[in-house]
Amino acid sequence: MNTVRKRSKQRDSIQRFLETRRDHPTAETVYHHIREEIPNISLGTVYRNLALLSEMGEIRKISTDEGPDRFDPITTPHDHFVCRQCGSLIDMEGTRAPHLIKEAQKGFEGQIDDQRTFFYGTCPTCMKKDQSA
Repeated sequence: MNTVRKRSKQRDSIQRFLETRRDHPTAETVYHHIREEIPNISLGTVYRNLALLSEMGEIRKISTDEGPDRFDPITTPHDHFVCRQCGSLIDMEGTRAPHLIKEAQKGFEGQIDDQRTFFYGTCPTCMKKDQSA
């Protein structure tokens, strides 16, 4: 059953905050910033609204092996880079490889709709720090 969700001040604030960010914040980061606008909001409310926004397709929840889930306001398909030194999560433009879905589909009887790829290494900021040390 597809239920229509009524708008809420908390959810709208969370979504507006995420739309200003490109660093893929965690729920904790969202919570600390939203508290400046809505002081009595709970961490649980932030988690519930992030889950709902993700379920509605308004944001993307990103789970990696490197720490807690992160949230992305960009819902169009794109890949990400994870820095193993500082943990930053960076959007990768132009890296989608549609041929991978075609190749995977050859040996799979189901329907593949999407792929998500993570690249791992050292981000430019950490590389500069390492070079100057």
